[in-house]
Amino acid sequence: MSIFIYIILYILTAITWRMNMNALGYALLSMLMRKPCSGYELTQLLEVFWQAKHSQVYPLLTKLEQDGLVTFVHVQQTGKPDKKIYSITDKGKALLTQWVSKPSAPPVIRDEFLVRAYAIGLTDANTAKRLFHERIFSFEEKVAFRKVEIERMQKEHGSELEQITCRHFGRYLLFQRKLKLEEEEIAWCHWVLGLLDNAKMKVNEKK
Repeated sequence: MSIFIYIILYILTAITWRMNMNALGYALLSMLMRKPCSGYELTQLLEVFWQAKHSQVYPLLTKLEQDGLVTFVHVQQTGKPDKKIYSITDKGKALLTQWVSKPSAPPVIRDEFLVRAYAIGLTDANTAKRLFHERIFSFEEKVAFRKVEIERMQKEHGSELEQITCRHFGRYLLFQRKLKLEEEEIAWCHWVLGLLDNAKMKVNEKK
């Protein structure tokens, strides 16, 4: 494709999608920049950003395909229905290139557990400790998964992984970030458990 046609696609795409594209759409395009994927694979890979449902991903993939931002091929499966493998198009790359350098909106974090933690004083210490132990267990599983994936990426790509030109560089950055956040969450939960233990000891001393 000539540079002139690429520029035209870039401009037209930016005008058409500036107001209509959402963050999930850009996330899907970003994933497809790394490699072609099925809708199921994309839903799993999106975990590094946030949890997305199949009911969100598949309709959006259809829209992206209709607008020429992605394309797909049918792949036959033995004993299963054919699956679609999606790839990003030049038009999709142009849109993503235009979007990626823009300032980001303030992050929106919705974590139900944080609401429970805020209102934790309504329950007793044992219940509170159970909730935080469950949180630790959940995040320990996440940390274990994250470390395995990071190690796999490092083995497969070596020092190239830390170069911005590597197509896995962005995923590596996000996995490292998620790992640090998950480890920090575990440390915070242990800190809270320490407070709960100290509070229980003080109550017993008064008795």
